[in-house]
Amino acid sequence: MISLEVCANSVNSALAAQEGGAIRVELCGNLQAGGTTPSPGQITIARKLLNIQLYVLIRPRDSDFLYNDIEFETMLADVKYCIDAGCDGIVTGILKADGSVDKERCTQLVQLAKKAGLGVTFHRAFDMCANQFQAMEDIIEIGFDRILTSGGRSTAIEGARTINDLVKKAAGRITIVAGSGITEINVSHLILFTGVKEIHSTALTRVKSDMQYINDHIVMGSNYGDEYAFDRTNVERVRNILKKANGK
Repeated sequence: MISLEVCANSVNSALAAQEGGAIRVELCGNLQAGGTTPSPGQITIARKLLNIQLYVLIRPRDSDFLYNDIEFETMLADVKYCIDAGCDGIVTGILKADGSVDKERCTQLVQLAKKAGLGVTFHRAFDMCANQFQAMEDIIEIGFDRILTSGGRSTAIEGARTINDLVKKAAGRITIVAGSGITEINVSHLILFTGVKEIHSTALTRVKSDMQYINDHIVMGSNYGDEYAFDRTNVERVRNILKKANGK
């Protein structure tokens, strides 16, 4: 059986993931920026309402994965909050300026989480490493449970060959999870080409606002777009991705 983890941008998306059959949620905020740590409120309510595993993204800002001391202190504080909130795990990653894994800081995060019984995933900072195969060995040594990767490319389909190589070289020592751009259309081919047993998707659809009054003379964010629509995980998309992944 192929398992699906859903990257959820809200509690509502997390609940849709659960209803659709996902085994785990990676809860995050600011998905349009690649994801950052969600608010305490989102974490608390998600934990209250979810029966499936709840993992939380620990990423203090967008852009790269090279963090200063204040940002790292923030990450430690966020992990402690997740522990207190009863989360099942965290998703994180820190790199050095040369593109290698920051083993010292990652070890601190992993040990803090695992001491409290939480699982730990190394996220797609892995795809920004200078040498992914060396990075995998470092990540295994640190004690991460899984690596989320698109094979160093923008989408998992583009990086399928590398993902397959990673699965082979991992040899069961760590779980390789394929993610980025996975849909109902390409998931069966991706699994065939890579040999992964876990996949990661947002399964989003665009939802129109119920607002009746529309002010079409204003843009609220830095990106131009529809201020009266938002993305949310779709239950049927989750179900369909799982069906296709498992050859149904």
